[in-house]
Amino acid sequence: MGGQFPCIGGKCVIQHTKTMARHTQPEASLKSPSPIQDPLETLWRPTALITVLLAGEALALVLALAPAGSDDRLVRFGLASMGIQWIALGTLSVLYLLRRWLAKLPAAALAWACLGLLLAMTALVATAAWEVLQLAMDPVTSRLNFVLRLLAMALVVGLLALVAFQNYARSRQLLVRAKQLELEALQARIRPHFLFNTLNTGAALVHAHPDEAERLLLDLADLFRCALRGPQLIPLADELSLTRRYLDIESLRFGERLRLEWNISEALPEVMVPSLSIQPLAENAIRHGIERLPQGGRVDVSVHVAAGDVVVTVGNDLPALAGGSGGHAVGLASARERVDALTEGRGRVESRIEDGRYVARMVLPLEPAAATPNS
Repeated sequence: MGGQFPCIGGKCVIQHTKTMARHTQPEASLKSPSPIQDPLETLWRPTALITVLLAGEALALVLALAPAGSDDRLVRFGLASMGIQWIALGTLSVLYLLRRWLAKLPAAALAWACLGLLLAMTALVATAAWEVLQLAMDPVTSRLNFVLRLLAMALVVGLLALVAFQNYARSRQLLVRAKQLELEALQARIRPHFLFNTLNTGAALVHAHPDEAERLLLDLADLFRCALRGPQLIPLADELSLTRRYLDIESLRFGERLRLEWNISEALPEVMVPSLSIQPLAENAIRHGIERLPQGGRVDVSVHVAAGDVVVTVGNDLPALAGGSGGHAVGLASARERVDALTEGRGRVESRIEDGRYVARMVLPLEPAAATPNS
């Protein structure tokens, strides 16, 4: 589908075909983002792990300060802290080992399964603690009473944790939905000057070069079709093909002033990217680079894999008197919002000036091949 990538000299150059079939993209290859793809994934993030540890220490401090027969609160705090951390880390470890099976459960069943694992780990740790520390226990306290008391506390803490996580999930859904609405509003503000310039270029070509005029209008239709679909994830090859079509339109307008260089490895990574995430980087390269250079300039687009991430780089020549990257702010902000919203904060867009050229990079984590639909 989309663009084809024939290999020449170890690199792949995007080849333009003139058939209308290449402009048809099956809707089945598109994937709308879900606010939280796997609720358990939140637990493995560093901030969540640190929060669990700190909450455990806070609970241990509360238990140590509670009225009791013993006045050695420091020892009570140490024992409570050790037991709570064993329960917390043990439960998280079991959840991680069973994450593939648990991910198949409905939300309600998943919540009860997590609570059940917490209670099971509490009973295990409480029994082990009684066996190891039984000489220090109150003689009038039986093992059963000791385990039941810890299970009751674990039940209360577990229910509170489920309520907190439910509130977090709802706030996350509302946040992602708000981001989607912002992106949809941004899509509605397609710059009129690009449309007018494209139509003027097509009008100038329609008599002298009708084939090129047809190609321009078909590329323009593809751009508008993608812009009107709304925020969603598409294969990297499709997004690159869409970016190429945009640059093809600009090539007809600028002629020899615009020199394009595509550096793409032979096998593109099977990764889903936000739609219209690379095209704004190319548009900024044209608007704030090539348009301001009377003699024109070069725009480079490259893709490579580094440290488990897919890195898409768009670079352009800058005017001699360019005053920094302020002119690129709107397009880059659009790309950043789109990437952040549709990758749940795992991707990023960064930019800088390197060797007199403006370079924008989009970094996305590699997705498992199984999660990528066949195109």
